[in-house]
Amino acid sequence: MTTSYKEQLRNIRTFFFDVDGVFTDNIVYLMPDGDQVRTAYVRDGYAVQLAVKKGFLIVILSGGNSEGVLKRFASLGVQHVFLGVSNKLAAYRRFLVDHRIDAGHVCYMGDDIPDYEVMQECGLATCPADATPEIKSVSHYISPYGGGRGCVRDILEQALKVQGKWMDDEGKVW
Repeated sequence: MTTSYKEQLRNIRTFFFDVDGVFTDNIVYLMPDGDQVRTAYVRDGYAVQLAVKKGFLIVILSGGNSEGVLKRFASLGVQHVFLGVSNKLAAYRRFLVDHRIDAGHVCYMGDDIPDYEVMQECGLATCPADATPEIKSVSHYISPYGGGRGCVRDILEQALKVQGKWMDDEGKVW
């Protein structure tokens, strides 16, 4: 019998997220000084900070390397932000071992080929609606929302709801 992704969400304690294409919409503004500016969905941020408050472990694994990304996640309470990661599978495996985490209790959201191998190993593989076909093919759940358009909020809100951690007094304050 196959377990539905909603049933799997009951046991998820750790969420790994890629950044570009998941928290952002794949559009990068190239500034004259060489900086790359991205946009992020505010409601994703609300869900991340609430998930942290509720005891979920949020881990960011990104091939990109931006000071703005570090600051954004620090402001949301995320303590594990890994940027400039060239081999996500190795970083993922190392984190699980170092923190004694069972892969079956991990949800990973990615959108492109560098996320593929990790998504094959985690307990619950998820992606935004606009992920590449290869990523969609290994996902247990495809959000109806695109990258930078609410896919992070979608999966975190569902997890908080199935675990009875949504819409309580703690969730009504930032």
